[in-house]
Amino acid sequence: MSAFHIAVLGAIAGVTILFGLPVGRLRAPAPRLRALLNAAAIGVLVFLLWDILAHAWKPVDGALADHHYGPALRDGAVLALGLGAGLVGLVYFDRWVAGRRAAGSHHPARQLALLIAIGIGLHNFAEGLAIGNSASRGELDLALLLVIGFGLHNATEGFGIVAPLAASDARPSWGYLGLLGLIGGGPTFLGTLVGQRFTNPTVSVAFLALAAGSILYVVIELLAVGRKLAVKEITTWGIVVGLLAGFATDAILTAGGA
Repeated sequence: MSAFHIAVLGAIAGVTILFGLPVGRLRAPAPRLRALLNAAAIGVLVFLLWDILAHAWKPVDGALADHHYGPALRDGAVLALGLGAGLVGLVYFDRWVAGRRAAGSHHPARQLALLIAIGIGLHNFAEGLAIGNSASRGELDLALLLVIGFGLHNATEGFGIVAPLAASDARPSWGYLGLLGLIGGGPTFLGTLVGQRFTNPTVSVAFLALAAGSILYVVIELLAVGRKLAVKEITTWGIVVGLLAGFATDAILTAGGA
C-alpha cells in the first residue's frame, strides 16, 4: 500500500469526529437534557482517560517486567512530565483565555469545547502514530482494523467536544464546529504521516501523557458544570451511558483483533 493510501486511512479515522459535532447546534435544550449531555461527555472522557493512561503505562510496565530499568525510568519520567504538562499547561491556557473572555471575546462553553478538542487532538495524534507504524511494517490488516476502531472512537469523541456547547445557551457556527473538528480529528491524519516514517515508543508515551493531563483537566471542569446543574440522578446516568459507549467502541476494536 502506498504512502498516499495510508494517509487516506488516517484521514478517514480522523474525519469521523465530525459526526458528533452537530449536537453542538441544539437550540436551548431543557436543563435536564443539558445535564445529560454534559454527564455523557464526562463518561466518554473518563473512559478515554483510563484508556490513554493504560496505553502510556504499558511500555513502562513491560520494561519493568523485563528488568530493563533504564528504559522504564526514562518512559516513566516522560509519562509523569507529560501528564503534569498537559494538566498544568491547560490551567494557564484556560487562565489566558479567561482573560480574553473578560474582554468579551469568548464564551465559557466555547472555551471548554476548545480545551476538550485540544486534549482529544493530542490523543488522536498518538492513534495516528499507531496506524502509520502498523502500515509501515506491512501489517495492513491491523492498520485497517485500527482505522475502523479509532473511527468509531472519534465519532463518540466528537460528541464529547461539543457537549458543553449543547448544554449551554451557546450556539456555535458551522465554521467553529469545523475548527473544533480539525483540532480534534486532524492530528489523526498528521500522526499517520509521521508514523509511516518514524517509530519511537517514548514519543508515543509523551503524546499520550499530554493527552491524559489535558483530558483530566477537562473532566474536572465538566464535573463543576454538572454540579451547578444540580441534577444528580441524571448526571449519574449520563456518566454511565458515556462510559458504556466508550467501552463498547473499544470492545469492537478488540474483538476485531486490533
